[in-house]
Amino acid sequence: MHILVGLGNPGRQYEGHRHNVGFMALDLFAARFGAAKWKERAQAKVAEVRIDGEKVVLVKPQSFMNKSGQPLRHVLDFWKLKADAVTVFYDELDLPPSKVRIKRGGGSGGHNGIKSLDAHIGQNYRRVRIGIGHPGHKDRVPAHVLHDFGKDDRRRVDTLLGAMADNLPRLLSGDESGFMSLSMQVLDEPASGAKPAKGGSGSRSGTNAPVAAPTKVIGKGPPTALGAALSRLLNRGKSSPDQDD
Repeated sequence: MHILVGLGNPGRQYEGHRHNVGFMALDLFAARFGAAKWKERAQAKVAEVRIDGEKVVLVKPQSFMNKSGQPLRHVLDFWKLKADAVTVFYDELDLPPSKVRIKRGGGSGGHNGIKSLDAHIGQNYRRVRIGIGHPGHKDRVPAHVLHDFGKDDRRRVDTLLGAMADNLPRLLSGDESGFMSLSMQVLDEPASGAKPAKGGSGSRSGTNAPVAAPTKVIGKGPPTALGAALSRLLNRGKSSPDQDD
């Protein structure tokens, strides 16, 4: 049995914030794998799904980010599980919005949600860090994490989360490197049907693009014997003959 936890802040005003990318991931997993509904349990929203025949519990703590540990402690106690059954999805400042990294244990990296989890369940759980990018200076971090993604970054994050959902069974089976590489791979693929032009974008010289053949006009007396014969054949039976050009 697996416990998947997404970190974020509850409330509609926080839904699109970078700090809530863990909630975004869990919402997508719930939809993708057919969770019936979220239930309220001990300051958390909890849903159950089955992935490859195995029971998976999805958890979104509702106690705000810096108190995420206590609701998760209640969930583990209810199912009589330890921290090694837990995988946590959360935002990572030091990764761009096209990257995901996994580790087990280690420090919190200054993340208040992880600090709270460490205090209540220990450090022996798997951590899936989803990039949100860094604003460039530590003084800008609070405003950065508590603000919506830019349009292009949100597009990349949505694509990444979709690929993570596609490859979630691989992660649960223990193939962490395969999960990471396949999830990020979609961001490097060209758009469907698109082929990069040779010789530079918009350049006519140096490209191998085929040149359209000129349109053939039949019935106007092409300057070849075969063309003339075809012209006569096609125009046979008309009420009036063509005039010479």
